[in-house]
Amino acid sequence: MAIHNPVPGTGGDCYIPWEERSGEESLVYFTRDLSAEGLQKIFRRIKENLTGRVGIKLHTGEPHGPNIIPRPWVEALVKEELPGGTIVETNTYYEGDRYTTERHLETLKVNGWTFCPVDIMDAEGTVALPVEDGKWFSEMHMGSHILNYDSLFVLTHFKGHTKGGFGGSDKNIGIGCADGRIGKAMIHTTPGSEDMWDISDEEFMERMTESAKAVADHFRGHISYVNVLRNMSVSCDCEGVAAEPVVTPNIGILASADILAVDQASVDLVYALKEKDRHALVERMESRHGLRQLSYMKELGMGNNKYRLIDIDNGDQAIQAKDAVKDVVPFHE
Repeated sequence: MAIHNPVPGTGGDCYIPWEERSGEESLVYFTRDLSAEGLQKIFRRIKENLTGRVGIKLHTGEPHGPNIIPRPWVEALVKEELPGGTIVETNTYYEGDRYTTERHLETLKVNGWTFCPVDIMDAEGTVALPVEDGKWFSEMHMGSHILNYDSLFVLTHFKGHTKGGFGGSDKNIGIGCADGRIGKAMIHTTPGSEDMWDISDEEFMERMTESAKAVADHFRGHISYVNVLRNMSVSCDCEGVAAEPVVTPNIGILASADILAVDQASVDLVYALKEKDRHALVERMESRHGLRQLSYMKELGMGNNKYRLIDIDNGDQAIQAKDAVKDVVPFHE
């Protein structure tokens, strides 16, 4: 495990322990119940601010992807809790089965996302949302249909990622709402470069996070986050059937109205696993400087990296955040 570098703005390969964090605490809800019922149960804790027309930002996956959030879970959630909800996606930056709207719609059918409307938000162009206090951007291009929604429910499969180190709520909206031609290029590629993936490490995490901030600010007060810590390959769901085998144990589901708190808690629970269980995913996070997502969200004022974990499996027991990982992970012993 890397040694934390205390210099602000650095250390994307360094895990910041609880005692080195500062500021207020947010609420994060936790359940071990990895099922359709567990997802509905925890969703009810963070659904109050989802009003009007609700977009559900979900990674629907490449064809036959093995690790995405199970479709029946999402179908039950939409039916029982979000009957008017629409799954929202954008096209990919890379060529493949989700590169164009037409191919993307076919992939959605292959993967069974046919039980509710699915909106490819950049099917009709882009809209520039402002990025407040950004280092890299003053605006970010999103799929234009993002303006059609009053609220956003960010439903994320937490896992590793070949560029981002890990994919949590930050990546789900930072990359997942940026349109496939302009916005994603702004995040991934230096203008004029022949290498479309040439931006990496700290700079990539900061660009992605500034994009996420544009989305979070746009829906301020009407956005909530759920991270599902299941089938956590070191590979993103964008790798589909080519994803690396899952070697990290399942943990549970986390939910919050605070994007930083929910991603920080997810990372904390992974780090709390036994060394042999956490090694692959932690190595992926640190080698890609993925932890810079967390420190940059903190710098941008997107949320709190301290939190109180509410164990909804045990009568809403409030666990002291600094001790939370010791109290929720022992079932892996």
